[in-house]
Amino acid sequence: MAQGTVHVRLQQQADYRFNIQFEGGTPAIVGDEPPPLGQSAGPSPVQLLSAAVGNCLADSLLFALRKFKQTPEPLTCDVQAEVGRNAEGRMRVLSMTATLHLGVPAGSLLHLDRVLEQFEAFCTVTQSVGQGIAITTRVMDSEGRALK
Repeated sequence: MAQGTVHVRLQQQADYRFNIQFEGGTPAIVGDEPPPLGQSAGPSPVQLLSAAVGNCLADSLLFALRKFKQTPEPLTCDVQAEVGRNAEGRMRVLSMTATLHLGVPAGSLLHLDRVLEQFEAFCTVTQSVGQGIAITTRVMDSEGRALK
């Protein structure tokens, strides 16, 4: 990830549905709240946040493994965000759990222990979001063995 400023523009289409435009030629998407506020015409802000955390973790894990010339593909990541009321009664993302799945058995990857110890520290989004929301990260191999 390069240093600098990232610009995203949201333009209201109707009610809670927004066209979300990204710089650099990235295709636009639509964001929307679920009913009763919106129509679920696109991902909600909580889904987008969850996707950002999961995508960043998967990228970081892949990058760390590739530094050792390892091929863990295909990777998947499931993120669950717990939404509820805080002490003031306001809706908040209370916690998140990200479960990364390697596409191969753990035994086929060299330096995996070292990678698992440090890949999260390099995840820009998760480390930033994690300052305000508790994030638990799990890693599983293709045989269903919990590695982290």
